[in-house]
Amino acid sequence: MKVRLAPMLALSMATLLVIGACTSAAPTNTGPQTGRTGGILRFGQSAADVGTLDPHFASGTQDRSLIDMVFNALIRFKPGDGTQFEPDLAASLPEPKSEGAKQAWTFTLRKGVMCQPTDGVPAYELTSDDVVYSLQKSADKNRSAYAGEYSGMTFEAIDPSTVKVTLDSPLSKALLYPKLANYSGGYIVCRKAAEKLGADGLKTHPVGTGPFTFKRYSPKEKVELVANEAYFRGKPQLDGVEFLYMPDLTSRELGLLGGQLDVANGTADIAWVEKMERNADAKVDVFGVGEVVSIHFNSRIPPLDKLPVRQAIAYALDRAEFQSLTGARVSEQVFSPVPAQFMPGGLTQQETAAKGLDYKSDRDKAKKLLADAGLANGFTLNMVTSELPSYRVVYESMQAQLAKVGIKIDLKVVDHTSMHSTIRLDTNPIVVYVAFRPNADVYLSQFFHSDAIVVTGKKPNTNFSHYASIDSLIDQARSEPDTAKQTALWKDAQTKILQDMAAYPVMFTNLVYARRKGVDYGHELKSVLALYPGIDETTRLMKK
Repeated sequence: MKVRLAPMLALSMATLLVIGACTSAAPTNTGPQTGRTGGILRFGQSAADVGTLDPHFASGTQDRSLIDMVFNALIRFKPGDGTQFEPDLAASLPEPKSEGAKQAWTFTLRKGVMCQPTDGVPAYELTSDDVVYSLQKSADKNRSAYAGEYSGMTFEAIDPSTVKVTLDSPLSKALLYPKLANYSGGYIVCRKAAEKLGADGLKTHPVGTGPFTFKRYSPKEKVELVANEAYFRGKPQLDGVEFLYMPDLTSRELGLLGGQLDVANGTADIAWVEKMERNADAKVDVFGVGEVVSIHFNSRIPPLDKLPVRQAIAYALDRAEFQSLTGARVSEQVFSPVPAQFMPGGLTQQETAAKGLDYKSDRDKAKKLLADAGLANGFTLNMVTSELPSYRVVYESMQAQLAKVGIKIDLKVVDHTSMHSTIRLDTNPIVVYVAFRPNADVYLSQFFHSDAIVVTGKKPNTNFSHYASIDSLIDQARSEPDTAKQTALWKDAQTKILQDMAAYPVMFTNLVYARRKGVDYGHELKSVLALYPGIDETTRLMKK
């Protein structure tokens, strides 16, 4: 059984596919597979090292992509197509039942799903106890970065193969399913291994039920995975995956073209895409999901605590300059935190312009706002950026653009993991964040609900702006059964965000990966929420 997301989202994802299809070779899809190809797939990722392999804390691309190979969830996004849901550890997709004012969802687990073995813990069959333990972990702010997503939810093991999820306030499938899917807090960990390893052990030793099993971690070098022979969907085609940490783009490029890599994370740069496409041994895939780049202003740090200063920064910035860093073939401008191109609730350029909230670049206006705020001579801000190009080029472009109105940014480049740690300690006055979320509720809840304020929120997440003015709109929209009214509430919330300039939406960028021609991912690439092509039991290395 498959469930599609709302038609608007499905259509927007189809549009996103057109962008990728027009710019790259279509991924190999050879249909039914016969015979096992074997081989170790060597995957070059654009990071210096692991961040954390605890799926309930992982947020960086380098961690999300590896975790996706090791863990499952009750529900999964269809491989290669994030617009559809399928059962994963659950045997089917449930329907909700009302229990007074509450709502219940009952999941029946698949039989014969095995938790992977680890030191001191042999393999064992997954039960409802593992699922409840995992979801309770996801809902605990001390054991998860995504606890806010599970507020008002309780989890119960009815019997060894049945899990009941009860919600204090009803949710639609479109809002509930992503919380229980193979994304962020939805991943299911194996309780016995998690308790044996402890919180620190989980950071570098993932244990799940997925197609690949952890073998070895070599700091700042690689993680080795081997095929899970007991995988419930069948033994993988590959013998394993070497997940190599290679922050330097040139090294990944040379490794791919020289045959030392099979897949390499590219960069959202049209010049790089076109250069790689000219090589006969490589294929470039440009595909969704489009990660949205937004600039968040910490309203507690002077002078960003003044609205005119935040507005001055917005007018000093130019979306066209940011987009020129990547090229129109791999990016598109956005005008609200929720991308209108992908899902209901986003604001289009026309809608924001009609409200006077598109913040069209006007540096003279920016200088006047600064002068009126007593900052005619500008000011200086210190911040860090990740070494990943998707972050660094945006920070550096912002640095150059703001210098034109007298705002100086002292920028320090750190590894991606350190950047994530730093911004969650609330030290960056301005945070550039690159992310995709599955619907408007998740965008708004994680980035703009007061519960999600970093450090001080009830359930800290990624509200870097310390914004607390739209809680009621977010909460009301979440429980609104009428989709038109729900969408209107989401738009009202973002209108308020732009009026208060809590964040400046910049653009979305598609995912860019290169592969050698012998790599068959086993599915067509439309959109992948784990932010990489999706390596699973069907992925093959074709013999030449």
